[in-house]
Amino acid sequence: MQPTDRKLKELKSILDEAENKIAIAKRILFEQVYQEEAKSLNGSLEKGNVVEGVFDGEEMIDAIGKKYPVPANYASKSKLVSGDKLKLVIAEDGTFVFKQIGPIDRKRLIGILSCTDDNCQVTAEGKKYRVLQASVTYFKACAGDEVTILVPKVGETNWATIENCLAHKNKK
Repeated sequence: MQPTDRKLKELKSILDEAENKIAIAKRILFEQVYQEEAKSLNGSLEKGNVVEGVFDGEEMIDAIGKKYPVPANYASKSKLVSGDKLKLVIAEDGTFVFKQIGPIDRKRLIGILSCTDDNCQVTAEGKKYRVLQASVTYFKACAGDEVTILVPKVGETNWATIENCLAHKNKK
């Protein structure tokens, strides 16, 4: 291996580490923002078996910061976007039933899907957005496909939802 190759590998490693740390910092920031947003909901505190909160791309965060896992199939099918307001009804048998009660204003972008292991992302307008594997599966999308995604119109997020698959790279 030549010295240049080693330096490039080292530089890539440093950049990957920096991206991971930035992603963690953004996640903490977004959780705080969504928690504040959830506090502003009318009646957002737990009332018996009903909880209201804000979707963060994977989970619902309530007014006190408690997280509730949102089923990926529901989030994908409903095309939930980070910032959407949700209501969770907890049935007597412990079943969770989510309902979208306040969609956030959305922006539509076109990007290219890439996947590594179980992590998929779409690069659109120079930014990488994570997307749920359930959405990728639903649209039968593959790495390299052109997709339409939805993101919040205002604010920053690491998450997007796939709205549609425009062109399959390997299919005609």
